[in-house]
Amino acid sequence: VFRGEELLLVRERRSGRWTFPGGWADVGDTPSLAAERETLEESGYRVRAHKLVAAWDKRRQGHPPGLFAITKLFFLCELLGGEPTPSLETSEIGWFAQHALPADLSVGRVLRTQLERMFEHRRDPGLPTDFD
Repeated sequence: VFRGEELLLVRERRSGRWTFPGGWADVGDTPSLAAERETLEESGYRVRAHKLVAAWDKRRQGHPPGLFAITKLFFLCELLGGEPTPSLETSEIGWFAQHALPADLSVGRVLRTQLERMFEHRRDPGLPTDFD
């Protein structure tokens, strides 16, 4: 989710680190609906997913090892409204310019290279979806 040239991130309560709003899909959710729901739940902002920008295998991206095989889906979303609202999972909501991204990322969920790639997709909407 971008607001102008700033990217939306949330601070996880559990780790105290920054990441995208997101999480597991509920039964019956489509991927885009899961992204929209998770963004609202974790940030207070209503969004509409309009482009799948990446489908990355978590193991191949450099995240710490985990117990499950996970494909992470990254969507560009249009900001529709709302206001920053922390949740049971998030303690802070922030908007970050590319040159001011936080250093304390939740690397189990997001990597700096992935954040940087979102800015590239923002600047060039014609880029194809990244995968693997």
